[in-house]
Amino acid sequence: MKVETERSGLQQVIENIERVVVGKREEIELSLTALLAKGHVLLEDVPGVGKTMMVRAIARSIGADFKRIQFTPDLLPSDVSGVSIYNQKTQSFEFRAGPVMSNVVLADEINRTSPKTQSSLLEALEEGSVTIDGQTRDLEQPFFVMATQNPIEYGGTYPLPEAQLDRFLFKLKMGYPTYEEELSVLNRVEQNHPIQELHEVLSLEDILKMQEQVASVYVDDAVKQYIISIVNETRTHRDVQLGVSPRGSIALMKASQAFAFLHGRDYVIPDDIKRLAPVALSHRIILRSDLQMVEKDGEDVIRDILSTLRVPLAGKEAVQ
Repeated sequence: MKVETERSGLQQVIENIERVVVGKREEIELSLTALLAKGHVLLEDVPGVGKTMMVRAIARSIGADFKRIQFTPDLLPSDVSGVSIYNQKTQSFEFRAGPVMSNVVLADEINRTSPKTQSSLLEALEEGSVTIDGQTRDLEQPFFVMATQNPIEYGGTYPLPEAQLDRFLFKLKMGYPTYEEELSVLNRVEQNHPIQELHEVLSLEDILKMQEQVASVYVDDAVKQYIISIVNETRTHRDVQLGVSPRGSIALMKASQAFAFLHGRDYVIPDDIKRLAPVALSHRIILRSDLQMVEKDGEDVIRDILSTLRVPLAGKEAVQ
């Protein structure tokens, strides 16, 4: 499978986004990896570090319909998925689509709304459809959700339940820019914000085609066994109360296929797994409650596991 042409287009998308989001190439690549794998991303970081700008830049770069949902305590499920309204003139119900019926959706501060409204996204994230008044409606494709949550100011928030966290392919953090990066940001926005000047680099049809090609990326049996070994270790690790489910194994494999495709390969190597495991699995485990005092998180556990497992000999040598 030849992926060089597609990779060239994806690199143009990355460069386009970097005109708006400075110094976050790794986060951009991982977000595009999730898009190619038909997954979704949870961004957790403090306000003002570029989470919203990155989502908007991705949507503009692929010519996608973009909608933003500001989650608040009084938001209703129908405000997300849509509602049927009775039209007196036609004497019939008309469906008014909610913002989730878009290609790229920003679910801003998702932990500030009630669990009932949070759950309205579950079907959309997992099935690519919503059910309203007993009727299932398919969402537009490609469909990509980036949800944000603020790790501070937990008062009045509703932490995402494990069942919903499991629906996100990656959990990412943006982090503060360096001195030089922040200076570059100030120079770029001094007159006009660069988001207004972004142009479409790839079409939605291109993304759909790439998503189909990603499914054909080869995963060697040794790499699959490596994934299972990592996941099994989370289920027996001394610091873990609840380990990764089989859904996590599938998610890591699908993500590794997309990551390999993004980097111009039609096969997965163990280094892809090592790179993606912390962001793909850390939010799928529940740590022992007493570990909160030592400030240990899921990524620390996954890295501990990766450091103890033998890396298999697989990749280019194994598939040629």
